[in-house]
Amino acid sequence: MARPRGAAQRAASVQNILNNQYPDVQCALDHRNAFELLAATILSAQCTDARVNMVTPALFAAFPTPYDLAIADSDRVETLVKSTGFYRNKAKSLIGMAQALVARFDGEVPHDLEDLVTVPGVGRKTGNVVRAVVFDLPGLPVDTHVTRLSQRIGLTRETDAVKIEHELNAMVDPSERGNFSLRLIEHGRQVCDARKPRCDDCVLDGVCQSAGKFAVAPKSPKKKP
Repeated sequence: MARPRGAAQRAASVQNILNNQYPDVQCALDHRNAFELLAATILSAQCTDARVNMVTPALFAAFPTPYDLAIADSDRVETLVKSTGFYRNKAKSLIGMAQALVARFDGEVPHDLEDLVTVPGVGRKTGNVVRAVVFDLPGLPVDTHVTRLSQRIGLTRETDAVKIEHELNAMVDPSERGNFSLRLIEHGRQVCDARKPRCDDCVLDGVCQSAGKFAVAPKSPKKKP
């Protein structure tokens, strides 16, 4: 099959291939509602989802609603989220987020991205995660995996996350934006590693502009006993 020409054609091919490769992709952050996903996504900055999922049960047991978290003692929150890194800033963002929800949104997580990004600790990526995963609204979160893969594949030359989001939005149907992001993230985790992408095992080798361009490090010779 001929290699797709142009970013739009590549995007369509990538969607079809990844839809088949990861048909049941899900958000990796454990949550039961929009508030929990919002908090978990704030904690996921510079931290693995697995670590966040280890921390959030105790956090949500202690502060199950925005009203509880809004009046939380910062030292208590810091202790609960310490293992996620940057815990002082994250605790401040969590409490500020809860206070904003209580003061301006009646304790509810807003649906509109324009409102979400006014909440402490919430940028476009976090807002789009909540919109796509919980509210089933158009939202294409651009994290490091989405940035890396969209650049390598040849969907964008941009380096700014917001510009990448806008370029991808133009090529992806609104109803598919959240899942497209999740599938790129999953493929980035499983195959297209930042340092050692496994191009030989990649289902996108016929589409990706960078296919085969990453040298495989030679195996070190075994030392004789």
